[in-house]
Order: sequence, then C-alpha cells, then structure tokens
Amino acid sequence: MEKRGFRYEWLAIAAGVILLIALVVAPFGLRIVRTDAVASSDDSAANATSVFNTAAEAGRNAASLASEASATRIAVRSAVIAADHAAHGIGATQDVEAEEAPVEDAAAADVAAVAESAAAPAEQSGDSATQEVAEQNVVEFTLRTQLGGDPAMAYVGVGGDIDGVVNPELVANVGDLVRITLINGDPTLHDLLIDEFGVATPQLTQLDETFVVEFVADKPGEFTYYCNVPGHRQVGMFGTLRIEGEALASEYGAGDASHNMEAMAAPAPVQPANPDAVSIIRNPADLPGPIGDREATTVRYELNTVELSGVLADGTTYTYMTFDGQVPGPMLRVREGDTVEIVMRNELTSTYTHSIDLHAVTGPGGGAVNTQTLPGEENSFTFKALQPGLYVYHCATASVAHHITSGMYGLILVEPEGGLEPVDHEYYVMQGEMYTEQPFGTAGDLTFDYDAMLDENPEYFVFNGSAGALTQEANVLRAEVGDSVRIFFGVGGPNFISSFHVIGEIFERVYDQASLTSPPLTDVQTTLVPPGGATMVEFDVEVPGNYILVDHALSRLQRGLAGFLMVEGDPNPAVFDGTPTGGSGH
Repeated sequence: MEKRGFRYEWLAIAAGVILLIALVVAPFGLRIVRTDAVASSDDSAANATSVFNTAAEAGRNAASLASEASATRIAVRSAVIAADHAAHGIGATQDVEAEEAPVEDAAAADVAAVAESAAAPAEQSGDSATQEVAEQNVVEFTLRTQLGGDPAMAYVGVGGDIDGVVNPELVANVGDLVRITLINGDPTLHDLLIDEFGVATPQLTQLDETFVVEFVADKPGEFTYYCNVPGHRQVGMFGTLRIEGEALASEYGAGDASHNMEAMAAPAPVQPANPDAVSIIRNPADLPGPIGDREATTVRYELNTVELSGVLADGTTYTYMTFDGQVPGPMLRVREGDTVEIVMRNELTSTYTHSIDLHAVTGPGGGAVNTQTLPGEENSFTFKALQPGLYVYHCATASVAHHITSGMYGLILVEPEGGLEPVDHEYYVMQGEMYTEQPFGTAGDLTFDYDAMLDENPEYFVFNGSAGALTQEANVLRAEVGDSVRIFFGVGGPNFISSFHVIGEIFERVYDQASLTSPPLTDVQTTLVPPGGATMVEFDVEVPGNYILVDHALSRLQRGLAGFLMVEGDPNPAVFDGTPTGGSGH
C-alpha cells in the first residue's frame, strides 16, 4: 500500500501543476479567440466568457474530485482537459469515467487546495478580458472582383463609402477587428492577400463564390491588399489598407507571429505525379497540308482552350494551359487574302480566362481584345490575312508570360499567292521554357514558379511541350536519303532566344524572321529566332543517320531540349564516310 500511495501522491501533485498551467495559458486562449474570431463582437465576448467559465468550473471539479480518495486519476485527467480547453478556447467539457484507485488523503487535500485557490482569479481574469473583447470595434468591407474594366483586373467596393470604387482604400484604426468579405465576380481564379497581417483567402473559382477573412489591426501604416494569381496584381488588382493610430502592445501581435511562422515553414513537399496525366506533345508531322494555287476564300478555325495535367518528363507531371489540349497549339494554315474567322471556346473546367493574339492579325491586340473568354464561354472575330509569313500566336491574358510558358502558343502560316514550293516532308516544331518551383529532374507533380519566371530562370527547355519530346520514337522527325525537308520553327518563349541548329546538317535556305517574300538566306549553320518569332528552314538529306535538333546554347540540351531527325537509306560515301567511334557527345 505504501508504494501505491506514493504513486498516486505524485499523480495528484501533477494534477495541480497542470491546472496552474491551464490558468496561465487561459488569457492567451482569449487573445486567440479575439484575433481569429469569425462571429460578431458580442459573440466573441460570449465565447471568451465561456472559456473562462469552463476553466474555472474545471478547476472546481478537479478540487472536488481530488478530495475523494478514490478519484486521483479523475483529478489528473480533468486538469489536463481544463488546460487543453483553456489554451484552445474550447467552450465545452468532456465527461471522464472514474477509475477507482486509493490515494493518501494528504495528496488529495493538496490538489484540492491548489484548485480552489486558482479558480477565483481565473473567473476574475475572464470577466476583465470579456469586457475588453466586447468593447472592440469591428470594421467591415466587401470587395467584388472585376474583369474587363480599368484596370483590366480589379477589386470593386460593395456598399458604404467604398461602393463602386475601384481598388478602394480601406481605412481602420489600430485595435479594430477588420472583416473583409471577398466575392468572386467572375468564374475565374482570384484571391486576396495582406502579407503584414498573415491574411490570405483561398483561391476562388466560381461565380459569386464568397470568403470572409478577419484580423486585428495591431499596427499603423499603409499596407497593400492584392490578388496573388500570377499576373493579376501586375495588371492592377491591388489596393491600399490604411491603419491609423498608435501601435498596440506586443500581446496583440498574433498576425505578425502567424505570418512569421508561415515564412519560416519548410517548403511544401512535392506531390506524387498525377497518374491521370496525359501526353501533351504535338507530333511534329501534325500540320495541315499545303494551300496550293487557289483563290482567296473564307477559312474558319475553332480553338478550345484546355487546362490539363500533362507529362513534363518521365515520372514528372505539370498543369498545362493549351490550345486544343496539346503543345504547341494546332498549326493554322491560310492564304494571303483569305478572310479568317477565329472562334475561341474556353472549357468550363478552366480556372483562368484565356484569349488569343495572332501576330498575323492587323488589328487591336491581334484579336486579344475580342477574345478574353471566361470558362464555359466563347468569343469570335474575323480578320483578313494581308501579309504572307509564318507567325506566332499565343494567349494574351494576364499574366501573359505565365500562360505562354504553360503551353499556350502556336504558329499560323499565311502562304503567298501561288503557295510554297513542294517538298517531301514538312514538320512543325516550337521551343519554349518552363519555370517550376522544383529543380529539373524532380519526380512528382511540379508547380509553377512565378518569381523564377520574372527572374528568367527556367528549369526546363522543351520542344513541343515536354522534355525530350522529339526524341521519343513516336515523335521523331523522319526522312529518306535524298528527301527534301522543311521545318516550320517558332519560339513561344516567353523569354529566351533560340539558336536553332540541326547537328550534321546545313540549312540550304533560311527564311529569316519568317519573311516568305524576301530572298532566303542560303547555306546557314545556325539561325536566331526570338521569343514570339519564327523561321522556315529547308534542306535535303544526303546521308543516313540520326540528326539532332538543338538550340546551340547547348547547356539547354541538359534541360530537356533535343529532338531527332532519323534519316534512313543507303550510305553515301561520296559525301560522308568513316568508322564510328565511341564517346561522342551527340
């Protein structure tokens, strides 16, 4: 019995210690309630009262239970519950089943004395803090997102002094509880952040979807609220929050503390590769046939913008934005003088608005001002193809560079009157770069890095949308010895110039800058193509073998940028003869 008594004696003492911790933590629990409350100030006061009443009641319960020799374990467990409830602001108690165990009367008395003496101060502190919360002023604002105004994306005030004001200044005083209601005014992606107060809504995607954030304005100054979707802040989706008055004591700094904790948090782990991801690679042979010598006519193209999970590399997936589900988008082919109708539909499942800017268009925005298309909607316009050439098209919705790097680019060929000279093979190849938060070669589902894009620091360079896409058996370019080859080559970018080169071949004709009416350059080894630019190259293949398409900024080869032209046929020792040796970098 002596050993049993000793064991329960220290359990009883532990109960007292835990109860004291509960009473020390309880005021901080109130501050958490006050800082993070989602109800009105009256409700906050009631919650605070409940917290302290709970703590006090739990203390008295612990004292009463401890006075009974058979209930030491109940006292210990009740004290633990009181501590947890007080610290987390829980206004409810839990029933605890008694486990009978004898205990020394002295130990029980010690716990009872501690609990009773502490209960009264807890109630007194609770009354004081409750009054403080009840007196706190609540300032409310409602903002609705807007597309298509001035600026192109913005928040618009709803109600009160800010009603109808674009990106209104929000004014509150130090100590106020600020409540902001965000309403999504269109079925596309938006959010709202205020960094200094650790405020961040989730990303809203549905029309009229609503979210409410609350925080205590614990410091004066001017702060920026903004949309964090790439490009939205840059085109005007931000405003000012002005807090007037003197800074509060540090005890109100929960916003700073939580923000700092988030800043120090480790990066989110990479998610597994999406098992439902699909190939987004457009086969380079997938392009329309020659126009030939026909009269000008009306041509209609229908394009669907599709956001989907695609395969970036083996074991690696990424969320692409595309025209018609592949990268690059479909090659459009018309004749000089044609009237071209473009119909653009944005899939209902999209989270972004999309559009199209065709460099072949003479008109505002290349068509982009007529095709800013919300998810589930469609727009159209017509233009006359006035100048022959090979032109890039791309999405022109903010952030334009984000949409381009994610796959929204393609080529439109305007053939001159009479058409192009016939060749044996035509191929369609485009280069782009991709910016991921994770390093090149990381397995999993990778995410876009906006800052890396602004810094022009890509992880991947790609032909036709995917690392090593044109080295895959199904996607290599093919020809026979003696064939003539034409490559329509463009750079989506959004940032890097390409030094386009085919290792082991010489371009017999290069239509520099994709000008089809100027005499071509002849006998060219490497040709420069800027972002948003294109070229047309032609050559004959005379020797069988494996020829590699590269950007001659060759370190990019190590980041996924390569393609194969496989030429079959009889050897041609008059042109090339030798015995292969090992160790070639090609």
